[in-house]
Amino acid sequence: MTPLSAKTRFITHSALYLALAILLPIGFHAFGMAGRIFLPMHIPVLLAGFLIGPVGGLLVGLLAPALSHLLTGMPPTYAVPLMSLELPIYGLIAGLCYDRLRLNIYISLIAAMLLGRVMFGLGLVVLGLFMDLPYSAVAYFSAGGAVVTGLPGIAVQVVLIPVVVAAVKRTSRPAQPVAD
Repeated sequence: MTPLSAKTRFITHSALYLALAILLPIGFHAFGMAGRIFLPMHIPVLLAGFLIGPVGGLLVGLLAPALSHLLTGMPPTYAVPLMSLELPIYGLIAGLCYDRLRLNIYISLIAAMLLGRVMFGLGLVVLGLFMDLPYSAVAYFSAGGAVVTGLPGIAVQVVLIPVVVAAVKRTSRPAQPVAD
């Protein structure tokens, strides 16, 4: 059996994480677990950044909100452009910090989450100039805003993502050639 080419591996892994970014929120909502609290779409995007690199993370993060909205109606319409700013930054920064800069996974994860949330907030400022939104950038960055509401999801990400990344890296070592 011949190994997959790098391009084929990138495409298949990107498709896998994109599918997970659409399916995972469906599962969370089926059990009554709100997306704004548990942030299920963030998990596959961050995993894509860590496991297939910054470009893969960026692409999965860019495509996931719009495709999910078209297929499932989630996230709500107003959130699609905001999440289309936030999630690509998650994937890009996670991949850049971890894969390219070789930073610790926790530092990379926190940097990605912080910068992604800043992009979401900046998107609120700009989008808020053109339409009414359920909350403002001030409310988003306030004490009861994005960080507090998403604390359960942030905790899940900080615990789960390093474990999954380590497990995938441990089990996906390239096959050794067979000696003759």
